Formats: sequence, structure tokens, C-alpha cells
Amino acid sequence: MATIDSYRSPFPHEELLERARRIRHVALDMDGTIYMGMSLFPWTKRFLSDLTEMGIGYSFLTNNPSKSIADYLHKLETLGIEATREEMYTTALATIDYIRSHYPTAKRLFLLGTPSMISEFEAAGFESTADSAEDVPDVVVAAFDMTLTYPRLCRAAWWASQGIPYIATNPDRVCPTDQPVVLVDCGSICKCLEHATGRTPDIVLGKPDPNMLTGIKERFGLRADEIAMVGDRIYTDVAMARNAGALGVLVLSGETTEEVASAAEPQPDVTALSLKEFGELLKEAHGK
Repeated sequence: MATIDSYRSPFPHEELLERARRIRHVALDMDGTIYMGMSLFPWTKRFLSDLTEMGIGYSFLTNNPSKSIADYLHKLETLGIEATREEMYTTALATIDYIRSHYPTAKRLFLLGTPSMISEFEAAGFESTADSAEDVPDVVVAAFDMTLTYPRLCRAAWWASQGIPYIATNPDRVCPTDQPVVLVDCGSICKCLEHATGRTPDIVLGKPDPNMLTGIKERFGLRADEIAMVGDRIYTDVAMARNAGALGVLVLSGETTEEVASAAEPQPDVTALSLKEFGELLKEAHGK
């Protein structure tokens, strides 16, 4: 397949424009899509303002539960983007919703996550158990833990080996970064626990689970084909869009390379260099 210079799609152009005309809401991944680390992409603000001009709403979705909603809003503000709590949805919130629904009596959780994430769970009414064999949790939650310590990893493995309900917040192997380091994410931590205990999580939430788009559909009264899910990963962002029946847009500004994108089967509905090029497609479809 030829090297991309703007965007491409497996659909004929007129069909792609028709699909783009239906879009009333854009769900945006964050890391690798609107920013990288602490660097806002230069096209992000213009893309958001163009959406507003076209009457298209947007929300920020992230598989990264390491920060609380307040922390994410502060980060966006620092980068120059004003957002509200209602425009944010993280896998920490998805996990809280899941526990409330499937384990309604659960209160005490062993949380393999950052203090910021733990504060989100505690604000929701849960208790974080200590690293002690006497402090038995109702549920074990493994997440992207940048404060991970060996004793807590071993304690999580112990509880997983005891058959306690075990949830992973997201499947990501690594977290995108603009620094010269590999950020080991939740999926890789869970692989470590699996190798040690033989057990995989009972459920892995976050993208590509389609439930992350269900809240947007219900909140704004949308059909699935009126939502575009935009992100930099095929196996989470694009897969979730496909699972939910939304338009799946892959941007090459983060984790996925052109080589990997070209080899993907099936192809994303749209593959664009960045939000800038996808924005141009939307403007063409909406006559702007």
C-alpha cells in the first residue's frame, strides 16, 4: 500500500463522505492523539474549534487510569484546553461502574494503581486495602501503575492466586510517551501476574470494550454511526469503534506506525496522519 500523505479509507470517497456527514460526536483518545506526554500537538486546538464550528460535539476518552479526572482536567488546562468533567471518561470510571454493577456488595479493593487513581476510587466510596495478608479485599484491580513497587506486585499476585475477583482496567501493553523510555502499561503488568499465577483477569475493561462508547451514546442520545472514535492504536481505539459500530479513525501521531497500519486487516475506516487530516475530511463532508 502506498505511503499515506493525508488520509486513506477502504471506502470509495463518496461513501466515506456520506459516513462522515453522519458524525455528530467525536470521541477522542488522548495520549498519542491530542498530545504526546506534555506536548500538545499543534493541530489539536484548531481541530476542536473546527468541530464546534461544525456543530459536532466531542469527548475525551483514555485507557490511562493513572490520573484522576481532576488531574486530567488540570493537565488539559495546562496545555491550553478547557474541558469539563462531563467530557472526560477514563477506565478508572469504567471500572468503578463495572464493580458497582457486577459486585454491588464490594467495598474493599486491592488497587494496583497510582495514588491519583486510588483517590478516584475512594471518592466513589471504595476502600483501598493495605499490603497485608490480613487485609483481604473483595476485588483486585490491576491498572497502569507508574508507582508500582515489588511488594505490591507480589501482593496482587497472591490475591489473584486465591481466586478473588480480578479486574484489569485496560489492555494496553505500553503507554505512548515523548521521552526515551518504554512506559510499561497495564496489559504488560497483567502478563507478569499471569506468568506468576497462571491466572488472567476475569475481565479487561477499557478500549476495545465497546461499553466505553455506550455512555456517550446514552448521554447525548446518539446512534453508533453518529460517533467517530479517533485514536492512535488499532487494537484498542479502532477495535472499540468496530465493536460498537462507530466510525473508527486511526491517527499515525502516536503508537501505530505506517508499516503496521498498512498491514492491518481489516483496515480502519479512516487512517489519517493526524487529527488535522481527519478534520479536513470532516470539513469536506460538512461543506466547510
